[in-house]
Amino acid sequence: MKYINQFCRFSVGLLFIISGLIKLNDPIGTAIKMEEYFEVFATDISLAFQFLVPYSLGIAIAMIVLEVVLGVAVLIYYEMKTITWLLLVLILFFTCLTFYSAYFNKVTDCGCFGDALKLTPWTSFIKDIVLIALILVLFLQRDRFKTCYQPLSSHIIMGLVVFFSFYMAYFTINHLSFVDFRAYKNGANIPKLMKASAPVKYKYLLTKGGSDFEFDTYPSDTSYKYKSMEVVNKQDLPKITDYAIWNDEGDFTQESLMGKKLLIFILDANKASTRNIEKIKTLVKELESKNVITWLVTASDQNSMATFRNENQLAIPVYFADATVIKTIIRSNPGLVLMQDGVVRGKWHFKDTPQVEDVMTSFKDLTVVK
Repeated sequence: MKYINQFCRFSVGLLFIISGLIKLNDPIGTAIKMEEYFEVFATDISLAFQFLVPYSLGIAIAMIVLEVVLGVAVLIYYEMKTITWLLLVLILFFTCLTFYSAYFNKVTDCGCFGDALKLTPWTSFIKDIVLIALILVLFLQRDRFKTCYQPLSSHIIMGLVVFFSFYMAYFTINHLSFVDFRAYKNGANIPKLMKASAPVKYKYLLTKGGSDFEFDTYPSDTSYKYKSMEVVNKQDLPKITDYAIWNDEGDFTQESLMGKKLLIFILDANKASTRNIEKIKTLVKELESKNVITWLVTASDQNSMATFRNENQLAIPVYFADATVIKTIIRSNPGLVLMQDGVVRGKWHFKDTPQVEDVMTSFKDLTVVK
């Protein structure tokens, strides 16, 4: 039983820590996922969940920090009677959440490991079932765990974990993620990622005479009845499928992927920060002489964007993009993305607006990734 206890303890502790750290790397992404859950619950269960949407970021941070704290606590035997109770309650809550997502097909990605590892709803649910089993062992054996640390040392360790977790969340919110797991990361070749890396292959499931048959190509024999179809090589599908930029004059998606461009993304003009707007304006002016074109790309309506431009004296052409795309590209409002022929050469939070020298250096230094 001793070895089973230790296996369960290390498995639960490390999994919670890894999951928490990945989400601390991008707490805004977790908040976006929580907004999605709240909006679904508001439609399916009660409108009361709609009132939680504005507090998604705060709730996300609290949940992520708790996840890391519980993981460390298990590893150092910290207050195991209380911690195992918290673990059990938390995993039961997450299991109900993932079952709801899987059974009703409401949220296709739970966000358990952020953008680093995408899990299908059913895979996530099975993962939680396994965790319930592991945590139940810890819960039933909670009286047998004895810490090897002095109480003061344990308190100090846990205090440092809480401080580190909150600071990491604060830093990544006010700058950008340490590691970008999304498709638009530095070095990403957007035009290539918009195309399939290999011809798409399908598997067709048809029925005839009460039996099922699989085909690589759809048969010409009309006696077969269609049942289902699925993509065999999903890994070869385009990684980017919704990137598009336009304005009243037409579609400018392809033009946005040509030449040297600085795209200033503004998710919501009514909520966009103007803290570094003068520095941004200076950068835009200096880039004009470097043959770098600047665009404002927003998901706001035309009136809101026109007001924002006038108030901040931004003589920059405006284009539009889907809000979800902008949220995926950069977690900053506004956020700066440098591109050369569709390759992402640099990304900056508005608080880290670069100097013109840094921008020009970015064209030379970054290696293109697939």
